[in-house]
Amino acid sequence: MRRLKFILLTGLVAALVPLGSARAQISDTDVKAAFLPRFARYVTWPPAAMPKGDDPYVLCVIGTDPFGGLLEQAARSQSIDGRRMTVRRMDSTAGSNGCQIAFVSGGRGESTGQALAQLGNRPVLTVTDSNQGGARGIIHFVVSGGRVRFYIDQAAAERKKMAISSRLLALAVGVHQ
Repeated sequence: MRRLKFILLTGLVAALVPLGSARAQISDTDVKAAFLPRFARYVTWPPAAMPKGDDPYVLCVIGTDPFGGLLEQAARSQSIDGRRMTVRRMDSTAGSNGCQIAFVSGGRGESTGQALAQLGNRPVLTVTDSNQGGARGIIHFVVSGGRVRFYIDQAAAERKKMAISSRLLALAVGVHQ
């Protein structure tokens, strides 16, 4: 099982990193930016939370943005069920309606914990980072053994009427049932 997880994670990371990258070293931020838009492929939202018509999936960065242009580059390469993905940035959860994924890092507008509380039970896949504090979203990035890994809170996803694919759950370093 552990070997299968390693193979799946290695394959996912290899697919996320563009070939011929000009950088010899890939940073943790590069890997996280590559992961974020791909999470949408492994999540099922309730029908009311899905994009309408030809609208794109929306990945929101709420609070401090560690990614810069990396996130747009990663999102441009994604198509989920024939829909493109766009990135929106905001200081707080105000105006966050329409986000399917939210990277929540806190900032001037509100802390990570406050932003998560404001999002409440809305069907938004919340993603947090251990570098940004202790508050945790449904997916929580950590760096372990020099590699970017993540925990998944499946119970929180279910409370929001979202389903996470077993393929993504198998890649997590830990899953809260």
